[in-house]
Amino acid sequence: MKEHYYTEKPTSELRKSKIMARLRGKEFTFVTGSGVFSIKKVDNGTILLIENASIKGRVLDLGCGYGVVGIAIKKDFPDNEVVLSDINMRAVKLARENAKLNKVEVNIVQGDMFSKVSGRFGTILLNPPQNAGKKICFSMISQSKEFLREKGTLQLVARHQKGGRSLSKHMEEVFGNVDVIKRGGGFRVYISVNEVV
Repeated sequence: MKEHYYTEKPTSELRKSKIMARLRGKEFTFVTGSGVFSIKKVDNGTILLIENASIKGRVLDLGCGYGVVGIAIKKDFPDNEVVLSDINMRAVKLARENAKLNKVEVNIVQGDMFSKVSGRFGTILLNPPQNAGKKICFSMISQSKEFLREKGTLQLVARHQKGGRSLSKHMEEVFGNVDVIKRGGGFRVYISVNEVV
């Protein structure tokens, strides 16, 4: 089976590089590496999610990769607790390096989906690992409900024509509601509100 970024222990040789990004009006430098998602630049879907995310309360960057979403949000919302989680051990190491590099204090955990995450959140942000398959993405959406406070939100970015339509439909089935915050470049940022805990 071809290795993809939704892998606990990537076996490819680690080749690091640095990229720059301007997010929410601030400059960032990120160390990326082989075996993680979007290593040459911050992908357009992630940028759309970061720029349009509606943040309240404790924040979870689910499937954080090398940490772009959680680090950018923490920089803009320094008083909010931000947790980053990913199954990929290499991604988690890079996220820790990037948190230090960009001088933010976040809590980074390594585990499958919510396995190492505790407590409830006001905001869960997700750029789902669609290469890993629909079943995993659907499971991330379903489990999110259990980790959201009342009126907490799941915000997810995807290409509408390449899986986003079915992901948003699943969000509606799980939460009873779904809306679109932003459209751009074929991507949409979907939001569901957890009406009851």
